[in-house]
Amino acid sequence: MPDPLHPLPAGAELLALDRQHVWHPYGPMPGRQEPLVVASASGVRLRLADPAQGQGHEELVDGMSSWWSAVHGYNHPVLNEAATAQLGRMSHVMFGGLTHEPAVRLAARLVEITPAGLEHVFLSDSGSVAVEVAVKMCLQFWRSVGRTGKTRLLTWRGGYHGDTWQPMAVCDPEGGMHELWQGHLPRQVFADAPPGDFDTPVDPAYAGHLRSLIAAHADELAAVIVEPVVQGAGGMRFHNPGYLRVLRELCDEYGVLLILDEIATGFGRTGALFAADHAGITPDVLCLGKALTGGYLSLAATLCTSRVADGISRGEVPVLAHGPTFMGNPLATAVALASVDLLLDRDWAGEVKRIEAGLREGLAPAAALPGVREVRVLGAIGVVQLTHDVDMAAATRAAVREGVWLRPFRDLIYTMPPFVTGDADVARICRAVVAAAQEG
Repeated sequence: MPDPLHPLPAGAELLALDRQHVWHPYGPMPGRQEPLVVASASGVRLRLADPAQGQGHEELVDGMSSWWSAVHGYNHPVLNEAATAQLGRMSHVMFGGLTHEPAVRLAARLVEITPAGLEHVFLSDSGSVAVEVAVKMCLQFWRSVGRTGKTRLLTWRGGYHGDTWQPMAVCDPEGGMHELWQGHLPRQVFADAPPGDFDTPVDPAYAGHLRSLIAAHADELAAVIVEPVVQGAGGMRFHNPGYLRVLRELCDEYGVLLILDEIATGFGRTGALFAADHAGITPDVLCLGKALTGGYLSLAATLCTSRVADGISRGEVPVLAHGPTFMGNPLATAVALASVDLLLDRDWAGEVKRIEAGLREGLAPAAALPGVREVRVLGAIGVVQLTHDVDMAAATRAAVREGVWLRPFRDLIYTMPPFVTGDADVARICRAVVAAAQEG
């Protein structure tokens, strides 16, 4: 219920306060583009506080799953109940020296459903931190076993792993959003971006390129880190899962650990529960986030093998010196456990396959538009790549006119809808992407 003594500001005043005080992601201060004010959300729809912002639409179909996290949509009764029940017990308790059922059961569930061999779970509060923890694990492992020279990371170009320090160091160093920080970040080793698409056969020459780099730097490499199958915010590119098998074999051969960043791809987005499943491999370290709580709360997890954990535990400093204040938060872990079970208790694979078919059909007309370089679809991911940078304002207006929320970036207009999105709404999202491509 609204507080009559402290009423919410009217729309214009709220936007004025937002412009004056709120720094939005990847934008200047103050912002150049007026944000849409969302009053509530339910199912796959965002209800706007002011329909005028929606160009007559009171609600917009969310084509983004709130940056790929809200796989069940919004205001889901199962997740609401999990959050409410946990609030009645405790919303938070420190994880140092204490434990609780939601975190323990979530960790056990993640070990159960992720690739075999990942036995230990470190919980944190964001995807970037999950990557920081993964890197720290690998660096400390080699220090603990006496290989102190193994301090660098190898990745391929076109990647994105987050906005904190170590993740920025393995994002694409040229043309990426973190190019500003080159010269300050740790210097890592970059391979060329994987060629082709999901269905393009493995290129032996590219496999040889990976081998030559790993072999040349093996003595200084702590780990290889990549986004498996789909490179997300670095460019929404897909690659053959066979390259993951190549990396697994090379890392084993040359004594390098393998980190898979599945923050964007985990929990079914690519058509497999985890992208690593497409290749049938187990990494040494796995990062999860985004859809982990169904978009309800911020939570991430870094899983590792017993080899990694045992190596750290036998070292001169036998602890992983990392402990976020909200690590293992009971509210977040309770909702995450409910979200994972909700996903696995229904035909998520059928939902993703249905959305994939709808995206292929609905986005096909974009391929004939002037200024469109490529249209690609994998699982519940649809991408239209332009030959030029998107006019963000124009593309957003075009999508909103169709009653859809999209968030283009660089030269990409893309969608990652919630898995519960119906066929009619998938078709509407596709019309919005095509309209945005025409005007953006």
